[in-house]
Amino acid sequence: MFNVEKTTENVVQWIRDWFDANGKGCNAVVGISGGKDSSIVAALCVKALGKDRVIGVLMPNGEQPDIDCAKRLVAYLGIPNYVCNIKKAVDGVLDSLEKAGLDISRQTRVNLPPRIRMSTLYALSQSMNGRVANTCNLSEDWVGYSTRYGDAAGDFAPLGQLTVREVKEIGKHLQLPIDLVEKVPSDGLTDRTDEDNLGFTYAMLDEYIRTGVCEDAEKKAKIDRLHTLNEFKLKPIPAFPYVPEK
Repeated sequence: MFNVEKTTENVVQWIRDWFDANGKGCNAVVGISGGKDSSIVAALCVKALGKDRVIGVLMPNGEQPDIDCAKRLVAYLGIPNYVCNIKKAVDGVLDSLEKAGLDISRQTRVNLPPRIRMSTLYALSQSMNGRVANTCNLSEDWVGYSTRYGDAAGDFAPLGQLTVREVKEIGKHLQLPIDLVEKVPSDGLTDRTDEDNLGFTYAMLDEYIRTGVCEDAEKKAKIDRLHTLNEFKLKPIPAFPYVPEK
């Protein structure tokens, strides 16, 4: 049984403890998309550290149709924030690859912006005594719906062991604007939602993660396949186990 009040208190205390051990006096740097995960991570950090120690970073790639959601969130929380448009950086890398003769894949174009965003977060963090928040949740991580060294990176992950359903409950408990908590996630490239791309709902995935039960055999097989294929993203980089000879 999920106890939202207790879990929220525990996450807030965990953030405080983590900063005491890994960045006493440092700021939490959060990339703000305007969606539920970044909004809730920012709100949890404010509750744990105070709004003066939480920095929101908005990173549109050219024009972002829903950037008003991100602007509204940082205003609602009252946190210092910066807008860093990444379009020139993304276009510069793609242009250089094309000039080098590379036939650029769609996946490259999809994953480059999140990686540029993470580089931007770390650049700002190093200039502002910061620690970068990972905003992924357990449901996304379970099926690899994140970009390695992009949104899957970060120094601490407040939502990393919480499903989408649990994250939303925390957002409501924190009394964040309900439209941000319930905002339908999408890749921002098409009209398709994340659930459209995955081929199953987060509600189904969350139930499977917590109970091991999925009554749709076809979708269960798809979830298992994605989990197996992408599990490496959650593990440390493998290193050759060299043992010096004696």
